[in-house]
Amino acid sequence: MTTYYFVTASDRFLFTEEPTNEVITERIRNYQEQEKEIDFWVVKAPAFLDFPGLEAVKAKVPTPAAAIVSTNKAFITWLKLRLEFVVTGEFEAENVASATASLVSV
Repeated sequence: MTTYYFVTASDRFLFTEEPTNEVITERIRNYQEQEKEIDFWVVKAPAFLDFPGLEAVKAKVPTPAAAIVSTNKAFITWLKLRLEFVVTGEFEAENVASATASLVSV
């Protein structure tokens, strides 16, 4: 099992009210310059919010929700400071596919 860290908020907040796309684009550029493997994913309607133990997080997040999931706890902490009005947490999953599963097809 791998621990995944996340920030979540409403989809509208993350991608309309905040410059999240710019933040993600910059982070990807930075990783490419450092030849570092991408360790974060954007998830629309994240299925992990239905995992046991995350009921309180799900209750705080307006729907439709979106999330940024990572194996890098420091990156998620930085995002929390950058975006402010998001909820953070962590969960364990067997693989990236289950950690980034969506409740909708995109």
